Amino acid sequence: MLYMNPSTMVHDKIERLLKGQTAYAESKELIRLLKREVEKRGISVYIDDTNNGCWFIPKEKKAQ
Repeated sequence: MLYMNPSTMVHDKIERLLKGQTAYAESKELIRLLKREVEKRGISVYIDDTNNGCWFIPKEKKAQ
């Protein structure tokens, strides 16, 4: 089994969000870390908690 460091996974998923892509997390620990990092960086996302995991969906920026 391949083991990935949770902080590396969070970094990769945050980079996806900053590019406007969705990110998915399955483990409770990864979800907790992602929520903390999203709040810390002030990233505007919809968080869709499901029974199987959590989707982080970037909110669209309004055109000025």
